[in-house]
Amino acid sequence: MGQGSHESGPTSGGDALEALRARIDEVDRRLVDLLNERARVVVEVGRLKRGSGTPIYAPHREAEVLKKVLSLNTGPLPARAVEGVYRELMSGSFALEQPLRIGYLGPPGSFSHQAAVAQFGSSVDVEDLHTIDGVFTEVIRGHVDYGLAPIENSTGGGIVETLDAFQNARGEVRVYAEVVMQVRHSLLANCPPSEVRRIHSKPEVFAQCRRWLATQCPRAEQVAAASTARAVMTAKEEQDADPAAGAAAIASALAGQVHGVNLLFEDIEDNPNNLTRFVVIARHEAEPSGDDKTSIMFTTEDKPGALVRVLSIFDRAGVNLTHIDKRPSGRENWTYTFFIDAEGHQRDEPLRTALAVAGHECATLQVLGSYPRSRRVL
Repeated sequence: MGQGSHESGPTSGGDALEALRARIDEVDRRLVDLLNERARVVVEVGRLKRGSGTPIYAPHREAEVLKKVLSLNTGPLPARAVEGVYRELMSGSFALEQPLRIGYLGPPGSFSHQAAVAQFGSSVDVEDLHTIDGVFTEVIRGHVDYGLAPIENSTGGGIVETLDAFQNARGEVRVYAEVVMQVRHSLLANCPPSEVRRIHSKPEVFAQCRRWLATQCPRAEQVAAASTARAVMTAKEEQDADPAAGAAAIASALAGQVHGVNLLFEDIEDNPNNLTRFVVIARHEAEPSGDDKTSIMFTTEDKPGALVRVLSIFDRAGVNLTHIDKRPSGRENWTYTFFIDAEGHQRDEPLRTALAVAGHECATLQVLGSYPRSRRVL
C-alpha cells in the first residue's frame, strides 16, 4: 500500500502540472485574441490621427494609459512588469499607426540608447545621431520624429551640451516628455585592472565616479569622450592597436557587451541612487496631462537683483520651481542664460500668469515646453 501511494504521488503531481499548463495555454490564447483586438482599434486610431495631423506619440495619453492600467493591477505581477508590457504594447501600436524614428546620442550601448529603448520600446527605429547637437538638428529638420537627450544627473547636475543645444535651437524644438533612468557605471577594459593607465568617458561620468576613481585609479589619465559608448569603442581601438596601452572606459555593462570590452568593475558610481533625466524633444507641444512640468529658458537684464526678482514672481504665484541651472549666454561676456523647471502646464493658472509677469522682467524668456512629469524610474 505504501508503495502504491508512492507511485501515485508523481503521477498526480504530473497531472496537476499539466492541468496548470493547459490553463496557461488557454489564457495565452485569450490574451493574443485581446491583443489583436486592441491592435485593430489602434489601426483605426492611426487612420484618424493621420487624417487630422495629430501626433502619433502623445505623452499625455501615454501617462493616462499607464496610470489607469497600474491602478487596475492587483497583483501578483509587480507594477514594473505591467508597465513594461504596456510600453511594448504602445511601441507596437506606434508601428501600426505610423513607424517612428527616434534620434539619440550614440553609439549603441550608450545610456541614451538604453533610455530610448526603455521609453519607446523595441518596435520603433532608433537612430544613432552621434552628438547631442545632431539630435537637435535632425529633429528640427524633420529627419527623425523625436529626439532623446540627457539634461540632468542627480549627482553631476545639468548636462551642458543639452543646455547649449536649447540655446542654439532658438525655439525650433519643444520638450515633449521626460524620462528618468537609474544609471549604473562600470569600468571596462581589455587589460587587467592593474594595467589601466587611461580612462575614457564623458566629463559628467567622471564627476559621478570621483571618489571611486580617486581610490582605485588615482594615477589614470581621464580622457573626455562624446558619449560613454564612444568611450568604450575608443578604449578598444587603443588597446587593439597597442596591448600595452592600458586603455579603459567608464560606461554601461551593456556597452561592453555590444562593443567587445571586458567588465572589470560594476557599480562604481559614488551615489548608488544615481539617476539621469532625459528629455524627449519634438517640433510640437504636448497636451496637458494633469500632472505636468514646464521647462523655461530666460536671460535677465544686467541690473542688481534681476534674477531674484524673476524667481520671486513664481514664488508669489505659488509655483514650485524644481530645478535651476545656468549657462553662458554666448552673446556677451559675463551674461548668462538661466534654465528652470516649474510644476504645472503653461496653460494652467497660476503658471500662465507668472510667465506673463516674468516676461516683463526678463531680457528674453522662452518656454521650452510643458510635458507630463515622470513619476517612475526606468
